[in-house]
Amino acid sequence: MLLQRSAAAVARRAIAQPLLRRSLATSVVRRDATKSEASVPATHIKAFHEIKNVDDLKGPGAAPGTVPTDVEQSTGLERLEILGKMESVDIFDMRPLDSSRLGTVADPIPIRSAGDEQYAGCTGVPADSHTVIWLGMSRERPVERCPECGSVYKMEYVGPEVDHHHDDHGHGHGDHHVFEEPKTFANFVKPQYW
Repeated sequence: MLLQRSAAAVARRAIAQPLLRRSLATSVVRRDATKSEASVPATHIKAFHEIKNVDDLKGPGAAPGTVPTDVEQSTGLERLEILGKMESVDIFDMRPLDSSRLGTVADPIPIRSAGDEQYAGCTGVPADSHTVIWLGMSRERPVERCPECGSVYKMEYVGPEVDHHHDDHGHGHGDHHVFEEPKTFANFVKPQYW
């Protein structure tokens, strides 16, 4: 009797296991896709060195009935980053900052930026001697000093000389609100201490 029960249990498991494995491993297939849709050739994906303007940063998309890859569907900066990585080009320069020395006012640690503002995280000299302190630099105020270790950083603007984002566009010439930098203790330090 015991032998009959165990044989029946083994037989049930042997039948259920292949069904269970197959049901979890199947993929969804679109049944209404025609053969002509599946045979549409993919359009040419431009390489990183072929990108000349903003219009080149639009992906071709995927063929109907298929799931697009990142290369096919990405646009803008994401597309530029993916195409750059495919050719081993680090377009955002993600190397860590130089933490082998302490930046001084005479010899600051350079930070390249293509935008009007740049944030840098200081972890001290040598690296990881204090928690990350985020420093904000801008084109108007390119030099920042870490309040913890005293290291000095300087933003070097490498972006385009013409700034299209701040054009007037005919909205009242001369109506710009002038941003005044908030005063800090640095505004009251005697010049001979700088």
